[in-house]
Amino acid sequence: MMRILIIEDEKKTASFLHKGLTESGFVVERSGNGEDGLFLASTEQFDVIILDIMLPRLDGWSVLEALRYRHIETPVLFLTACDLVDDRVKGLELGADDYLVKPFAFAELLARVRTLLRRNPERQLSIAHIEDLKIDPVRHRAERGGKRLNLRPKEFALLLLFVRRAGEVLTRTLIAEQVWDMNFDSDTNVVDVTVRRLRSKVDDPFEKKLIRTIRGVGYVMEEG
Repeated sequence: MMRILIIEDEKKTASFLHKGLTESGFVVERSGNGEDGLFLASTEQFDVIILDIMLPRLDGWSVLEALRYRHIETPVLFLTACDLVDDRVKGLELGADDYLVKPFAFAELLARVRTLLRRNPERQLSIAHIEDLKIDPVRHRAERGGKRLNLRPKEFALLLLFVRRAGEVLTRTLIAEQVWDMNFDSDTNVVDVTVRRLRSKVDDPFEKKLIRTIRGVGYVMEEG
C-alpha cells in the first residue's frame, strides 16, 4: 500500500487528513513538528509527503531543503496558509512538487496526491553520479565538476539514457528508438550529430572522457 507522511502541527487539520487519506486506502504517518518530520522522511520510505510551512522546531522550507540536499526525492506537496505568489515560487524552486493553499477541499488534495503518485515512476532514478557528472532527471538538471550543463531537450534525454544504461553499449538504432521514438534510418546522422553536441558539453571541457565510440556498433558511457 502507498505510504503518506503528514507533517502538520495543527491537530484538527492533521486528524482530518489522516482520516480522509486512510479511508482512501493509504497508510498514513503523522508528525507534529518539522524536526521529527524530517527524521521520519529521511529514515523511512514514503510515496508522498504533505508538508506545512509554519511548523515548530523546523519550518517546512528547511525540511524540504534538507530533504533535497540529502537527495531524497520523495514527492512533496506543500499544504499551507501561506498564499503569496512569492511563497509558491519559493516552494517550487526549493523542490516542492505541488502547492495547495488552506482552506482546501479534501477532494482536490486527494486528486493532487494521486497525480503525484502517477508521476512517481519518473523518480526511479533520482540523482545519479558518474565520476563528477551529476544528473537529476526530475528537475532536468545536469552538471559536471560542479558546473551546470546547458543541454537541449534531446541532449538531456540522450544523456539520461547513457546514465541509466551506463556500461552498456548502445546501438544507434536503440538510441533513435529511445530518444526520438522513431525507427532508425541509416541515411540520417541525427544520432551522431547529437552525440557530438553532447560530448562538446559533457566531455570536451574535462580531462576524463565518459562517452566512448564503439566502432561499427554505437556508444557507451562508462567511468574512466
